[in-house]
Amino acid sequence: MRIDLHTHSNASDGTDTPAEVVRRARAAGQDVIALTDHDTVAGWDEAREAAGQSLVLVPGMELSCTLDGRSVHLLAYRFDPADAELRRQSALIRDDRVHRARQMVARLNELGADVTWDQVTRIAGDSVVGRPHIARAMAESGVVADPAAAFTKDWIDDGGRAYVDRYAVAAADAVRLVRAAGGVPVLAHPRSPGYEVSDEQVSGLASAGLAGLEVFHPDHDSSERIKLTALARGLSLLTTGGSDDHGSFVPSGAGVTSLGAETTPESDFERLMALAR
Repeated sequence: MRIDLHTHSNASDGTDTPAEVVRRARAAGQDVIALTDHDTVAGWDEAREAAGQSLVLVPGMELSCTLDGRSVHLLAYRFDPADAELRRQSALIRDDRVHRARQMVARLNELGADVTWDQVTRIAGDSVVGRPHIARAMAESGVVADPAAAFTKDWIDDGGRAYVDRYAVAAADAVRLVRAAGGVPVLAHPRSPGYEVSDEQVSGLASAGLAGLEVFHPDHDSSERIKLTALARGLSLLTTGGSDDHGSFVPSGAGVTSLGAETTPESDFERLMALAR
């Protein structure tokens, strides 16, 4: 089985509708995909309808978290979307994303960048506003050559001149929230630049109920995958893989889609499905 457990649609910062993500997954030969939009479940129904009986859809979300003052992401799978506390926290995150994006646009204007809030909201549509939408507005206005070029210290990268921090849930609390909602929490890309999580921090999250590590990710080279696999086995965590596909928006600037490029071992997928309540 080919199993991609990390994809995004235009319900958050991807460029394709949930139905189009499913269509591309099918065309890429995937048997299973998870829709894991940032801090929202808005794309689930459309993706389910598009998947039908020809593709297994795992409902998920990528939750914004903090760990020791740094940003980390938690993949949550098969949780109850009606869980009151998880809904409350994800709503707080989404609301703060809007305030943050407005502040970033204001900072860009102070830096001489001709970007408007109307542009950003037009590009984002009904989706959860994120930095990629601001980056696309910057490219549209000619501030940068392409959206990927916006993610530098000169502009909106972490710590950049126009960067603004935002509300997020403490990672250990997020793990417990997902568990309480019947879901399976997996730490996303723990060795991606800017999102690095140490072995000791992973161990602490495992004590809080973390179920797995995303080992097979485009940002992880073979050496990191070996280390992360050993770490996961030592902590009895499952290992997952996913492309982190965002459609035509590729932060690296490669300009190509990657859905299905990274996959989850079938045995770990079975463990994940068994853990969900």
